[in-house]
Amino acid sequence: MTERLQVSELFYSIQGESTWAGLPCLFVRLSGCNLRCAYCDASYTWQEPGTEMAKDEILAWAARVPNVPVEITGGEPLLQAAVYPLMRALVRQEREVLLETNGSLVLDRVPDAVRIIMDIKCPDSGMADHHLPDNFGLLRQRQERGSRDEIKFVLSSAADFHWARELLARTGLAARHPVLFSPVRPLLDPATLAGLLLEHQLPVRLQLQLHTLLWPEKTRGA
Repeated sequence: MTERLQVSELFYSIQGESTWAGLPCLFVRLSGCNLRCAYCDASYTWQEPGTEMAKDEILAWAARVPNVPVEITGGEPLLQAAVYPLMRALVRQEREVLLETNGSLVLDRVPDAVRIIMDIKCPDSGMADHHLPDNFGLLRQRQERGSRDEIKFVLSSAADFHWARELLARTGLAARHPVLFSPVRPLLDPATLAGLLLEHQLPVRLQLQLHTLLWPEKTRGA
C-alpha cells in the first residue's frame, strides 16, 4: 500500500532557522498540529485542510533539487505515521534530512541519520507542559559531518528567557547539543535577548528568523 500524507505546502527556499540557517533547503510542510502556541506563525497547517500526496510524489518533487537538505516540518510532522517511511526513503537516497518537531511526541522512531531540531515550548507559548523530558535522552550527540541534533526555544518575554535558562542549568542540555534562543518579535526585542545572553553568559545561539528578514511580506512558502 502506498503511504500517503496530508501536505500543507512544498517549497524551495533559504533555511531561516537552526544551525542550518542560510543554506538553500527544500521544505515539506505537513498538515496538522496537536499544539496551539500563542505565537504560531503557521496556523494554516491546522486551520486548513492539506493536500493528500503519496510518498513517491513527494520524493519525485524533492528529486528536482537533488543537492540540498530536505526539512520535514509542520504543524507537527510526527502526527502522521507515513512520515517515517518518507524519512527512511530520503535517507536511503542519501539526502540530508532535517526534522523540526515540537517535542510533544516521542522521538524513538526517527531514523538515526535524520537531524532533529526539537522545540522546547516556553510558558508564554501556553504549551510548556506538553514537552516530553524523555525526549532529552533520545536526542543524538552525533559528531560526524560536524552536526548534531539541536534544541530551539522560542521566547516571548524575559520571563521565558529565565525559564529556559533554568531548564538548561538543570538538564545540562547545552553541553550536549546546540541550543538556539529565538525571540518572538515584537514581543521580545532581539537586542534585549542579546543583552540577556551576554549578561548570563549562556552558551546558546541567538537566532533570528532569516526568512522573515529577507521576505517580510511572505507568510507562506518562505
